[in-house]
Amino acid sequence: MPKRLSFYLALGGIIAVTLLVLRLRESGPTPQPLIPPPQSPYADSIGGRGLVESVNENVRIAPATSGLIREVSVKVGDKISKGDVLFSMDDRDALSLVKVQEAQVAVLEAQVATSQTIVADRKDQLDRTTRLREKNVSSEDEAKRNLFAWQAADRQLQSTLADLNLARARLADARVRLDLLTIRSPRDGTVLQVNIRPGEYTMVNASEPSILLGDISQLQLRVDVDESDAPSIREGCTGVAFLKGSREKSVPLEFVRIEPYILPKKSLSGESTERVDTRVLQIIFRFKNPAFPVYVGQQMDVFLQE
Repeated sequence: MPKRLSFYLALGGIIAVTLLVLRLRESGPTPQPLIPPPQSPYADSIGGRGLVESVNENVRIAPATSGLIREVSVKVGDKISKGDVLFSMDDRDALSLVKVQEAQVAVLEAQVATSQTIVADRKDQLDRTTRLREKNVSSEDEAKRNLFAWQAADRQLQSTLADLNLARARLADARVRLDLLTIRSPRDGTVLQVNIRPGEYTMVNASEPSILLGDISQLQLRVDVDESDAPSIREGCTGVAFLKGSREKSVPLEFVRIEPYILPKKSLSGESTERVDTRVLQIIFRFKNPAFPVYVGQQMDVFLQE
């Protein structure tokens, strides 16, 4: 009897474990997304991911030379015009160099004036001696000495003039270097980012721009299309873009151009299925600012009609 009981208990355990394994293997219902993904309005379409830019692309403002930030004249959201001052750098060294070059130019200008007077005097003496020599009043030796003196004075004048031109060129260079320390806007636009503060030291090749500038009166979309779909893209193609994660907020796109160079993908979506070695073809579209807010740097889901 005890042996039979043990057998039934073991058999029951095996059945229980089998049922448990089968239940664990069962897949539950597929979870539904909280927000339904956008769907293509076209029967045949190509999907892509777009990045919002200001019209004619963003401008990454950087200094011409590394140095200390003295003053930042703008803030995020400011509307500026071409030529407006964005920020200025410490200019004490450059300003002192300009003053030194100005003083050097002044000294050489005075030396040129003196040399011109000496040349005129030597020329007058040479002319007098020449006339007297024609009348046999002056000796040939005196006439030659006056000729050599005039020639020496003239060469000294030419040398001083060369030094003056060099000093003026150095002064112009110093003024250019001084002017480069004041960074001005290359075009009209809106300040999108300010990444510098007074007192900070900025580098020419910094990882982020000192100021990011763009014209947001109209926006454009830079769409990445997988290289495998590139042959299906045609000039003048139409498309529609949806805000990421929304199927209601869409904007029609106006074709601008295809950039004829396939490059490695840079703007990653963060999805686990995305390949990081993908190469993409970039297509530029423009769109009118919609009723809902759209910001530069925002990602959008794009469908292009084949």
